Amino acid sequence: MKKLNFITHNKNKYLEAKILAQEYNIDINWINVEYDEIQHYNLDVIAKKSCEIIQEKKIVEGEYFVEDAGLFIESLNSFPGPFSAYCYSTIGNQGILNLMTNENNRKAYFKSVIAYTFEEGITLFTGITNGEITNEMRGEKGFGFDPIFLHLDSDRTFAEMSLKEKNLYSHRQKSLRKMFALFSLRL
Repeated sequence: MKKLNFITHNKNKYLEAKILAQEYNIDINWINVEYDEIQHYNLDVIAKKSCEIIQEKKIVEGEYFVEDAGLFIESLNSFPGPFSAYCYSTIGNQGILNLMTNENNRKAYFKSVIAYTFEEGITLFTGITNGEITNEMRGEKGFGFDPIFLHLDSDRTFAEMSLKEKNLYSHRQKSLRKMFALFSLRL
């Protein structure tokens, strides 16, 4: 089985990647190390710069990938976007629902950007999943904004789905599948 290093502090992201990687006969090695992450309004810039920082500080040798994601809400001018982790840790799901009180336009999307570092450089992979913000939190599974995000082709939030089912629709699985396909071709 081929092995690929994933640098993240988020165990849930790792588990999503690990399950999906099995379809490609890839084993994900979780590397939970500290590194500086810049603040920026663009997920592509954040992901790429994270890889550059890891390379410069020689935190990890060889090939690896990082992933950054955000929830973009149309009526909130794409807030929280790349600041989703901070938003979640400060106001959480209920805070987003409070901001959306009496808002009819509930369109939103999740975006995932993977930066994959290998000998030839850094390659970015993007996945987007469109949906809407619910009026209340629903579901016990998932993490982050999963309880308030309703995928367009489903009547359930990500938090109401099993991890395997979420991996059929999620933004992260879309970017991961693109990367896994390339990684499989390179070996």
